[in-house]
Amino acid sequence: MPAASVDSGVGPLAGVTVLDLSSVGPAARATRLLADYGATVVKVGAVPGRGPAQVAPPFFAYSAQRAMRRVQLDVRHPSGLEAFLALAARADVVVESFRPGVVERLKIGYPELRAVNDAIIYCSTSGYGQDGPRSTWAGHDLNYLAVSGFLATSGPGSNGGPPIPGATIADAAAGGMQAALAISAALFARQSSGQGAYLDVSVADGALWLMSLAVDEHLALGTEPGPGHDVLTGRYACYDTYRAGDGGWLSVAAIEGKFFANLCRALDCPQWADRQYDDEAQADIRAALAAAFAARSRDEWVARLSDADTCVAPVLHVSEVAHDPQFTARGAIVEAKDTDGRTFCQVGAVLAGMPAVDVPVTVRPATETDTEELLEAAGLDPDRIAELRRQGVLA
Repeated sequence: MPAASVDSGVGPLAGVTVLDLSSVGPAARATRLLADYGATVVKVGAVPGRGPAQVAPPFFAYSAQRAMRRVQLDVRHPSGLEAFLALAARADVVVESFRPGVVERLKIGYPELRAVNDAIIYCSTSGYGQDGPRSTWAGHDLNYLAVSGFLATSGPGSNGGPPIPGATIADAAAGGMQAALAISAALFARQSSGQGAYLDVSVADGALWLMSLAVDEHLALGTEPGPGHDVLTGRYACYDTYRAGDGGWLSVAAIEGKFFANLCRALDCPQWADRQYDDEAQADIRAALAAAFAARSRDEWVARLSDADTCVAPVLHVSEVAHDPQFTARGAIVEAKDTDGRTFCQVGAVLAGMPAVDVPVTVRPATETDTEELLEAAGLDPDRIAELRRQGVLA
């Protein structure tokens, strides 16, 4: 597949070039979003065998890097740094996810890039931000959810302690989406100001924002939100999960009175409709709902309740999600293939405003790069590029 064919050229971010120094985590989530909105994302990695190896995600992760380009160079070598700065001089955005202080040591921080491109938008993503007492801490998704209050307000796991969430909520929403939103806002501001920006994206800060309803309540009222504190954390039977007769599970989120009344009638227990938020009745209401749901299979209840204004939906396994008729109807799952002819499916460009993905998606070999082509476009002479390759600083 010709390297130039990976550029989408469509979408609200078409024409924006992003250099992505990450391989996994929130930064990779962010650039996945930017690429799906039309930006040209260039994954910048180290030359194999020179310096610490980046974490290599599975071939299917991050949508198999669809519509992305690749450069491999050794920025620790003066010639590799020269090549990187040439790319940065013509880029719009740089995204990095090193620990605080690393880019300064490598001489690829915001001041160095701004010196060659004063319109650059430089986004640093880290667990706790570039300053503060936790800034040097190592961490992952679970840690950021822990310090934000998310885990403490979630229902207990099997060991009675905070549960381990089934998705990397901090990486994806608190980090990746935050970074993509901040970058998009900075690009918009640059249209009028002509100025670049430095963005300090803290995943923990993003997780704090996700918890802002609970934290704001504590700050205003002095309460201590936790499991069972309010309707959204399991205090009431109308917002819970229930086991069906076949062992499957149903989610019930009938917060409004009209939806709960519809549910009670459908389950043949209308006597509880008027006591939805009566704390003394919750154990009895839960028992009544549990007994009713146990009488039929999950899918039977879905067929009876889903269109009956009851706010009931099935708890689907990932294998069911992949073939779910709702997602299928919206084109959320697309086909992909690699150059060896292996075919598989992946989640497409599903967020609002993203142009549809051309299918089948072609997955490039992990060893294929666009290094020489992109460096030529950045102004490096072919002879100079050949010399850098001889020096071993390009791949």
